[in-house]
Amino acid sequence: MRLLPTKSCVPGMRLAKAVFNEDGVILLGRHVELSQALIIRLGQLGVDFLYIEDPDTDDIDVNDPLSDETRRKALTEIRTHFGAFMEDSAKKKFSRAPALGKSFGNLMQMIIDDLKENQGALIMLMNMNVLNNYVYQHSLNVSIYTVMLGMAFGYTREELTVLGLGSLLHDIGKTKINWALLRKPGVLTPEEYKEIQTHTELGFKLLKDEPNMPLIAAHCAFQHHERIDGSGYPRGIKGAEIHEYAKWIAIADSYDAMTTHRAHREAMLPHQAMEILFTGAGTLYDQKKIAFFRDHVAIYPMGITVTLSTGEKGVVTDIHPAAPQRPVVRVLFNPAGERLAQPYEVDLTQKLTIMIDHVDAAAG
Repeated sequence: MRLLPTKSCVPGMRLAKAVFNEDGVILLGRHVELSQALIIRLGQLGVDFLYIEDPDTDDIDVNDPLSDETRRKALTEIRTHFGAFMEDSAKKKFSRAPALGKSFGNLMQMIIDDLKENQGALIMLMNMNVLNNYVYQHSLNVSIYTVMLGMAFGYTREELTVLGLGSLLHDIGKTKINWALLRKPGVLTPEEYKEIQTHTELGFKLLKDEPNMPLIAAHCAFQHHERIDGSGYPRGIKGAEIHEYAKWIAIADSYDAMTTHRAHREAMLPHQAMEILFTGAGTLYDQKKIAFFRDHVAIYPMGITVTLSTGEKGVVTDIHPAAPQRPVVRVLFNPAGERLAQPYEVDLTQKLTIMIDHVDAAAG
């Protein structure tokens, strides 16, 4: 399979992986043939990348770190609880949900169990083949990224549970923000941006007194937009004043925000997002945590089309956990753009003089 930007897909291509709706239910099955109308509609719905069948890469298989059952359960729980808070907000109510801590606590155990089975795997881009309800899917993605980082960092299961709850619920305060404002295309006014910033305090208020909810999880909601140099919000705290878990969540939150389709812009690819994160290392984000994150992210996801410094074009077929920036590339086109009759693979950990020049946004 090949990973292509949806806008680069053409009619007649077939899906190599199913497309899921916001509840984790299959909307378009594997092998479905794309029409122009489907391609346009998927793009409108925020699906920026699709896995497409390709005979030269049909042996590439990308596994989801969560089982279908866990993903459906997670998205259903998030939609149910977040939706209830949104309804209350529309009615000018600020009620609590006594079952919140227990429901999400049980869910977090399922997520940790699934991720334990994939322990050691690199963090892969998770916004392909999914219709995007940003708040719901983003919450789950950030939790997956953060728990995977926590596992690699050596946290205990108890610590992972608290970190996971904090990351899963870091944006729950947005359920108290006007939905139209959250989905507004274009630049926010200073007043609108200030209103959105209140989601950190609102999230803390929602979580701090919930039964079965660790207080640290509430502080994660409160602090995930604080920055090392004190330039964040809501309190402008810095350095050691920010909880360690909130520092991890800040990185995963920013990364997923950049690699997800938003109302005002298309999604970035991992290497583009990492470049931006690194510009903030030591000022916005903890420098050691950024380096750790980089070493555990698949900068070039499996199936992505890349052009090498030799001018050849190919598809990433394998990633070395110890060197994710130097994947194995199956060369499909020569420098003249002609398709090879016999594709071959180049392991960039062995060919140190060859670099990835750029990631292609076209089908090739």
